Amino acid sequence: MTSTERVKRTIAGKNTDRVPVYGWVSANLSNEISAAYGSVESFEDKYEFDAAHLFGGPGPFDGAAIESVSADELTPDILLDIPLLSPDNTADYNGMIAALEHHKKRGRFCYMQTPGFFECYNGVFGIENQLCYLAMYKDEIAELYRRQAEWNRRFADNCLDLGVDMIHVSDDWGAQNGLMFNPALWREIIYPNMKTVVDAVKRRGGLVSLHSDGCVSSVIDGIADLGFDVFHPWQESAGMSYDLYLQNYAHRFAILGGVCIQSTLGFGNYTRLESELRRIFGLLRGKRWICCTTHYVQNHCTIEELTFAFDLIYKLARERT
Repeated sequence: MTSTERVKRTIAGKNTDRVPVYGWVSANLSNEISAAYGSVESFEDKYEFDAAHLFGGPGPFDGAAIESVSADELTPDILLDIPLLSPDNTADYNGMIAALEHHKKRGRFCYMQTPGFFECYNGVFGIENQLCYLAMYKDEIAELYRRQAEWNRRFADNCLDLGVDMIHVSDDWGAQNGLMFNPALWREIIYPNMKTVVDAVKRRGGLVSLHSDGCVSSVIDGIADLGFDVFHPWQESAGMSYDLYLQNYAHRFAILGGVCIQSTLGFGNYTRLESELRRIFGLLRGKRWICCTTHYVQNHCTIEELTFAFDLIYKLARERT
């Protein structure tokens, strides 16, 4: 069974030979991993990662045009006057194509980072400003999101054409105890635009996943209704219990995650780390679960602890109950 087959069968709720494994390890620790293992790629090969998270391709925003506007004047109505860049410049995909070729030679399941809506425009306005603009410029924000959805749809088409297995939409909505904005607003201006993207991917026969940190329990029914195949990370440390997932949503989508970087990995407590990893495998092994970190491993995690964790993950993923 190849890694791609293993991940696809897991997402579909079918039996596999073992738990698929991945980890967001390189963003903050690439130098440390390279010093210990020769390269991040060698680390991924050693632990037989089943998936790859791809980045790159064109960006939607004309940075020069945006920078020409004073930060104090860049409100949603002004941004609507600045067209999005084309997602169809083939040269912009060269880096992603090279990464895809590397991982497909190893049989891995490849998913492509794709901008969401709220998270995407936080990068333009800043999160505090955008939260204010959701109240002050709701119609303009809705139009920005609609325009972004069309861009995302075309971007997803291009990525699927190149052979990506899944479109991964990153759109952080959650704080530690709930959404950062009203769930009714989510339903009004995020849901329909996200549906544009999800439906387009589904029509192509592709898979689609969502990343959102924090507690999103108040909109989890809507996330399921949208038709996402995978959700990341299902953050237990933000009050989203695995019992809730297993009892109510395991038949609707798979989860990617389980290795909590907020409370478990990177704190030097090896006894607790081992106990938590064994607990999570006990709860989720055999379910629609791809073992992964809940976010990027932080730079306070030592290479020794990272090695300890993935040595154990490698072993547990191959155990049979």
